[in-house]
Amino acid sequence: MFPSSPKGLTTRALIERYDAHAPRYTSYPTAAQFTPAVGAEDWGRWLDAADPDRAVSLYLHIPFCKRLCWYCGCNTRAVNRESVITSYVDLLLREADLVVARMGRRPRVGSIHFGGGTPNMLPPSELERLHAGLAARFDLSDCFEIAAELDPEVLTPEWVAAAGRIGLSRASLGVQDLSPEVQAAVNRPERFETIQWAVTALREQGVTSINLDLMYGLPLQTIEHVVTTLGLVTTLKPERIALFGYAHVPWMKPHQKLIRDSDLPGAEVRFAQSQAASRYLAMKGWRAIGLDHFALPHDSLAAADRAGRLHRNFQGYTTDEAEVLIGLGASAISHAPGGFAQNHTVERDWRAAVQQGELPVARGVALTARDAFIGEIIERLMCDFAVDVPALALRHGRDMAEVAGAWPLLRRFGEDGLVAIENGRVAVTPLGRPFVRAVCATFDPDAARIQQRHARVV
Repeated sequence: MFPSSPKGLTTRALIERYDAHAPRYTSYPTAAQFTPAVGAEDWGRWLDAADPDRAVSLYLHIPFCKRLCWYCGCNTRAVNRESVITSYVDLLLREADLVVARMGRRPRVGSIHFGGGTPNMLPPSELERLHAGLAARFDLSDCFEIAAELDPEVLTPEWVAAAGRIGLSRASLGVQDLSPEVQAAVNRPERFETIQWAVTALREQGVTSINLDLMYGLPLQTIEHVVTTLGLVTTLKPERIALFGYAHVPWMKPHQKLIRDSDLPGAEVRFAQSQAASRYLAMKGWRAIGLDHFALPHDSLAAADRAGRLHRNFQGYTTDEAEVLIGLGASAISHAPGGFAQNHTVERDWRAAVQQGELPVARGVALTARDAFIGEIIERLMCDFAVDVPALALRHGRDMAEVAGAWPLLRRFGEDGLVAIENGRVAVTPLGRPFVRAVCATFDPDAARIQQRHARVV
């Protein structure tokens, strides 16, 4: 059962109070705070300063899909010409050359993540060529994980075999919802048998961690749809399940205007869907991880959660502890101790910059010492639902006055039973966990200014 408010507030009352627009906090500062003031030269300097003794992580963005799903918030487009993909791989490797040249060495890589879009839009031969190109430019001898986001409907036996040859170890499959009426409402037809085949085939090729992406809050979706989908996919025993709330932001993603507002469930229904899903997964043995992930006890994400070593980045909850993330491809975001840098989001602009021999950075943000302090507060709240603010202030050498504005807001959360505060330690209660993004926003001095850029908390 969902915990009750000490004031006897109903779910509707809590939603009315705290269901504001807030970032998902996959970074701090958030991408909405990136500006053109940060460019290629800044990213180059941050690469120069990277610790040569620490492995970096690689993220490669593949902005192509076979179909455009109407709910999608990713930077992608539908393509049907292989030549477009082949030339894109050429330029990914050229961008890698620019990065390696700037670093002046062959960096060690701990993990590789292929995101999108749909990475399995790459022909199998191009996937292997891309991996070979990375191996020629980076030291992959200590690479402990290669992950990819996949669309089961366009996955082929040939692609799975190629993935096995490059050492794919973790795969994330987009499922969302298996109800035909919901699928029709978001332009994503998909059969359970297709997903079942994909999971089996990937495991046979050595993939040891399968993640299934599901969504709630989709048009025409009901609690019954959500639980029925879970009943099917849990028979596959995926090591991880991500349960995301659909973010309806048609002012940022125009194709979402194809979804009728009248078909979308309201906040209370969305909330009920997420709570029903959480209860079901707990009953079946998956451990709740952070806000919207679940993992079987033996998975590395669950182990990191138990050890207090869970992290959060633009791919969501992660075990990756690398301090430098190198993003390659259109719209890819990189991170270093100095700040965040995002490549051109328009593919033709990214292509033009790389062809001219330039690091294709369009915008970003340089991190201040205060940003690092606030960022760690937010990350610990998102990951652990608790943070010792004075201890972090001492470790970062910061003054508690820098977060003084958070406490009056937090006391209101506390009065309603959403947080507990003791000597500067903030713990989000079970009642408050669905509202953790709103709790984090109390520490974010820019949250109110940029709130309309983000989806609602519930």
